[in-house]
Amino acid sequence: MTAKLAHIWRHPIKGIGSESLSKVALTPEGAVAGDRVFALLNDAAPDVDEWQPRRNFLQVASGPKLAAVSAETTANGIALTHPARDRILLKPEHGAEPLATWLGDLWPSNRAAPSRLVKAPPQGMTDVPFASVSIGNLSSLRALSQKAGFDIDMRRFRINLWVDGLAPWEEIDLLERKIKLGSATLAPVELIERCRAPDANPVTGTRDIAMLSTLEAGWNTRNFGVYFKVETAGTVSVDDTLL
Repeated sequence: MTAKLAHIWRHPIKGIGSESLSKVALTPEGAVAGDRVFALLNDAAPDVDEWQPRRNFLQVASGPKLAAVSAETTANGIALTHPARDRILLKPEHGAEPLATWLGDLWPSNRAAPSRLVKAPPQGMTDVPFASVSIGNLSSLRALSQKAGFDIDMRRFRINLWVDGLAPWEEIDLLERKIKLGSATLAPVELIERCRAPDANPVTGTRDIAMLSTLEAGWNTRNFGVYFKVETAGTVSVDDTLL
């Protein structure tokens, strides 16, 4: 069976909202266009405009209710929705206060409070200090769902590109070669080691699975998905064939 690109996701504000796309540009310098362009710094972190680890920002691993935020990039800003909130249209130039106010108790009060909305460096504020594209395999997600005993929503993993048509865990073999999607060429980097973020259900915003324990019990791993770098810039679209 031919493997194809089935879903594209990006996250305009790190840890706060997932956005579904039908196509997106990939570049060596910025990886997925519009992904993790902003991040909401917490007040325990250094107040600098540079890449920082995820613990320095508001993110799902520490605030599971954030998992239920959806995002949409518009011509006028970034629109966010949540089951317990009215839609808000954020203009990043207005800073952190409108976003922090809208979030309210979606962020735990015992965690470091929101501080400043940071504009990410060109590589984006991903979890790794290089311009990265994360790739997941829907067959592996189905195997994980079978192990868990219920369907696991792909949004839990905040992966950019999901492919279908591979065997379960065959995405690991992709790390042995370069791949092509659409007009972009990507070079392999490494497996993605997981944290607690995927424990949170993106519909309810509650933790309803111990994902690391599930992965370890089934496959003796804490990894799910793979990182690639963009070698040749291009556009990828849903239904592109993986070559």
